[in-house]
Amino acid sequence: MQKILTLLIVIILSSVVNAQENSHKEAIKNTIETFFEGLHKGDSTIVSTTLHPSIKIQTTFTNKEGKKMLVTETRNKLLTSIANKKAEHTYLEKLLSWDIKIDGNLASVWTPYEFYLNDAFSHCGANSFQLFNNNGKWEIIYLVDMRRRGDCEANKQ
Repeated sequence: MQKILTLLIVIILSSVVNAQENSHKEAIKNTIETFFEGLHKGDSTIVSTTLHPSIKIQTTFTNKEGKKMLVTETRNKLLTSIANKKAEHTYLEKLLSWDIKIDGNLASVWTPYEFYLNDAFSHCGANSFQLFNNNGKWEIIYLVDMRRRGDCEANKQ
């Protein structure tokens, strides 16, 4: 009887922990989806709700000369560029998959993507988000994306 009771307690605790992790994953995914909703709409106010005030933003790519580049951008510059999106331009960043890892107040999310400008394929790559659970609200504290124009044929379909 003692073994059965112990087993039941372990099963119940495992279920509670799993449910809590799933709840966190949904909240994290919602934060990132909200970020992209604002990006697609050109609404910097929506995007700003997902960003921690001290976020670090970077982009990496290989330039035309073949040199690997890393560019750092400020929160304000990102929000300004989103706010200044031309109304006739449509953005679509299609996330191909999600890999979410959580440890306490820290989450790491990897999302390969394809980017379309005015319905035409522009480039592909991957995003790496780091999020902080700020007392119940997941906020993006670091965002780096990798962009490439070549080697995207498998992603275009």
